[in-house]
Amino acid sequence: MQLMKERISVLLLLVVIPVFILQMAFRPGNTASKIELGRRLFFDPILSGDSTVSCASCHKEQFAFADTSAVSIGVHGRKGKRNTPTIMNILLGRKFFFWDGRAASLEEQALKPIEDPSEMNLPLGQAIARLRKNEQYRNDFQNVFHQLPDTANLAAAIAAFERTLETSNSSFDEWKFSDNPAAVTDDVKRGFELFNGKAKCVRCHFGADFTTQEFRNIGLFDGRKLNDSGRSAITKNREDLGKFMTPTLRNIEMTAPYMHNGMFSTLDEVIEFYNDTRKLVYNPINRDTILSQPLGLNAREKAELKAFLLSLTDKRFK
Repeated sequence: MQLMKERISVLLLLVVIPVFILQMAFRPGNTASKIELGRRLFFDPILSGDSTVSCASCHKEQFAFADTSAVSIGVHGRKGKRNTPTIMNILLGRKFFFWDGRAASLEEQALKPIEDPSEMNLPLGQAIARLRKNEQYRNDFQNVFHQLPDTANLAAAIAAFERTLETSNSSFDEWKFSDNPAAVTDDVKRGFELFNGKAKCVRCHFGADFTTQEFRNIGLFDGRKLNDSGRSAITKNREDLGKFMTPTLRNIEMTAPYMHNGMFSTLDEVIEFYNDTRKLVYNPINRDTILSQPLGLNAREKAELKAFLLSLTDKRFK
């Protein structure tokens, strides 16, 4: 376990610092003008069928670009089937996007909600036609890409903006990487020990953004009431039944409700669930063996673990 702690500390030290993040966000071709174009597209309802919904309608900036609704709400009030995850902190080696990993790049991810009938409900051909008819966008795409809007440069612009949404200025970062032990409370420090030890969180939430970017079944699939098959709908493999992408824990304080279906409203509910998953779902299918036994956290330990999770909130949200 000590080796595990050292690994996470080294990995965090290597990749979390703001200079590295800035270099990644402004990689070759990611100019300020492209990022600004992507930002405007992200907040503009022009990309929805009835021009009422934008990317930002579900990815709310003040909530770490996540949503406050259990499931996404699209055009005409249509409900999706999953919670909207944060799109912050997505730079570091991400290979899959969405809860089920159906997109293999950030550019692919940027386009799918536009044409999804339950979200923005606008065929991409029509979206491009709208942008080409809009004088401002037509000029902007010419200035940035030296060509008219098309699906490739639309995706590239939005993805360029999304790549700038990195955070590394939390009290936890100040404690660990600015060598300031006064930045966090003793509860946070004990919570970090629990995170790496008794609570087993580090088994799935490892690395700079506190995610292994793996697909896991945490026991929220029983084939009846909880019947979202997750990753298996994409891979067609039964062993992926009920598996979903492990989310980042950065800014977790801001991104309630939690889980792929938004079923938990508070971090206390999340911690209580993990402490003994059997109390909520009696007959889970394909649950990860990590959660086969209760964690045995007492009330104080739960509070300490929560304190650690709250320390991951970037100061821009304070």
